[in-house]
Amino acid sequence: MTALLDTDQLLNELEAGLREQLTSRAVTSPALIGIRTGGVWLADAMNKRLGLEQPFGELDISFYRDDFSRIGLNPRVCPSHLPFETEDRDIILIDDVIMSGRTIRAAMNEIFDYGRPASIILCTLIDLGARELPIQPDVVGRTLSLQSHQRVKLQGPAPLKLELRETGQ
Repeated sequence: MTALLDTDQLLNELEAGLREQLTSRAVTSPALIGIRTGGVWLADAMNKRLGLEQPFGELDISFYRDDFSRIGLNPRVCPSHLPFETEDRDIILIDDVIMSGRTIRAAMNEIFDYGRPASIILCTLIDLGARELPIQPDVVGRTLSLQSHQRVKLQGPAPLKLELRETGQ
């Protein structure tokens, strides 16, 4: 069984939340970075919605994961691509789902290897709220509490569809 969540509404909420964050922080020229794969799709959508002139960056955090030695390398690892300097930049870091916070920690470690940003605004489409690290998003489309037999999956890149899936219990 699969239920669809209103992706357009969630994207509208992300856009509004990002605009509010940018205004309240007086950020005029942010650099947008998406975490592969769903975060890259969202970065593309938000880059267009926010009318940013600069292309967005893409992170593949495979080598920065803290479970790398345990689970090995993702077979589809790709190089990260940041078409801008991160040093002293205001960064919008975007991913589709935040749960433990470990993916975001890995992404921030990689960003800092490129240079020290002035700030990072964390934006996620879905917050599953099962933190293992003290990392909280600044902008969230929706907070969900899932049962152990449920999964959320972003399909894309076009059109973006968010599915809530029931798995075998």
